[in-house]
Amino acid sequence: MNRLYDMEPRVMDDEMLKLAVGEQGPRDEARQLAKQEGILFKDVLSLQLDFQNILRIDNLWQFENLRKLQLDNNIIEKIEGLENLTRLVWLDLSFNNIEAIEGLDTLVNLEDLSLFNNRISKIDSLDALVKLQVLSLGNNQIGNMMNIIYLRRFKDLRTLSLSGNPVAEAEDYRTFICAYLPDLVYLDFRRIDDHMKELAEMKHQCSVDELKHQESLMQAQLEDEQARWEELEGHKAAFVEHLNGPFLFDSMYAEDVEGSQLSHLPGVGELVQTYKDKFVIVCLNIFESGLKQQEKRKAELDTFMGCVQEAVQEKQEQGKHKIAKFEEKHLLTLSSIQDESELTNFEIKMAEHSEDITELVNVLVTLEMQLVEQLEETINMFERNIIDLVGLFVENVQSLMAQCRDLENHHHEKLLEIAISTREKIVKGELDEDLPDAVRPLFVDKDTIVNAVGASHDIHLLKIDNREDELVTRVNSWCAHLVDKVSAAEGREERSQEGRLRIPPDGPAAVCPADSQGRDHEEPQAHEGDQPVRRPCAERAGQAGVQRPPGLGLRPSPPPTPELHR
Repeated sequence: MNRLYDMEPRVMDDEMLKLAVGEQGPRDEARQLAKQEGILFKDVLSLQLDFQNILRIDNLWQFENLRKLQLDNNIIEKIEGLENLTRLVWLDLSFNNIEAIEGLDTLVNLEDLSLFNNRISKIDSLDALVKLQVLSLGNNQIGNMMNIIYLRRFKDLRTLSLSGNPVAEAEDYRTFICAYLPDLVYLDFRRIDDHMKELAEMKHQCSVDELKHQESLMQAQLEDEQARWEELEGHKAAFVEHLNGPFLFDSMYAEDVEGSQLSHLPGVGELVQTYKDKFVIVCLNIFESGLKQQEKRKAELDTFMGCVQEAVQEKQEQGKHKIAKFEEKHLLTLSSIQDESELTNFEIKMAEHSEDITELVNVLVTLEMQLVEQLEETINMFERNIIDLVGLFVENVQSLMAQCRDLENHHHEKLLEIAISTREKIVKGELDEDLPDAVRPLFVDKDTIVNAVGASHDIHLLKIDNREDELVTRVNSWCAHLVDKVSAAEGREERSQEGRLRIPPDGPAAVCPADSQGRDHEEPQAHEGDQPVRRPCAERAGQAGVQRPPGLGLRPSPPPTPELHR
């Protein structure tokens, strides 16, 4: 292998990176300017660091927009320090001392990877490279043909190089790869012809079909697991996960040693089963109520967002219409002013022009004030509705959890009766059934058995209380966070409206929130004769709808406000 052993290992520091960026940057005058002003690492798209005798990859975190990285012909022993290069498309690590493929989990956009001439013995840890098209692994130490099967997961892989590895010496090397990687176009820098593909299919058809069958089973299993995970996430969003079955009941007995021992008493098995059936029914009621309430909360949120979007768009359309009419009249005025030769007439028309500007400012400010008022009313109604929905859900949950406690108390009384009765039969020698050895110590005296039944009862009540507290705490926390987020968004919206629809006295070409010296322009008051604006959104803020896709902000982004000048 070609190595630079006659040089001292170098550290990848800022000095090396600045030098490399400078040498690969602009030419001539542009280079001089870049040297004077400096080049930001985040603006670099391509970086060449070959033949630098680099031992360790480091200090690349600032190159967040890097697309191409060349690190070949160094003495790198480990792939590391690349986690921030998420935009990387092309990576060359050939001619190094790398022994394992690792450190590539964040490079989801990588398409071309070269690890030619290293010390790699296994192909793995490439799962994140879903866009991989070119993979060069020639001149390594890969000897197991099963490494080829691992590459089947890369659906875009079209070019593969494995020559110079022990695996390439196998008799059916090319046919095996062509059979198991049917979408491959180039192997070891040679195009795969149709004859080779047909030969590979004939030779390995049975084994490939079996592999496809196994892959389909695994895929179905993964899809099933994904569906279960998504279902669970939906239940968590409704705060009722693991309440659609005996999960809570089973958890009550999972840590209840005394309860498990007492289940061996005569008649207790039937008692526990009856208790479980009724308990699960109550849990299902909580679960179904949670899902229904979640749908109502989704609909409320969606309706609110739709109202905000409609209100913003309505006012913007009205503003656009007013601005268009002003521009039409303004252009005619400018034309007449340019043709006017008399000073007196000129001043008159200029005065008329100023009045038009003032009138437009008044109209736009009025629209802004109406929008702020309408949004405030809609937000207040949304907050009241969402708090009421959460409150009703919490009340229902607490009522149903009280039923669970009632069932537990009833079960405790019946179990205590059976336990005491069994104790009396043991004392009198009238017990027909033999008790397990682990249960007998509970009946040495009455206090012991009463304490055992009480301990089991306490564990069950604690589980019920904890589940109720967890649900109520989470849903109240969600509600408080949502209300705070909406209120914060309202504040940002009001601030963003400042100056958006204003026109300074200079005319429409100088639209800005403040003048050149930073002083806010005085806002004219609205005309007394302005007509009230209908508020269709606030009236519908509590109606049902469909929730917006997850991950979007609470406030929809309005279209850009139209410019007032041409």
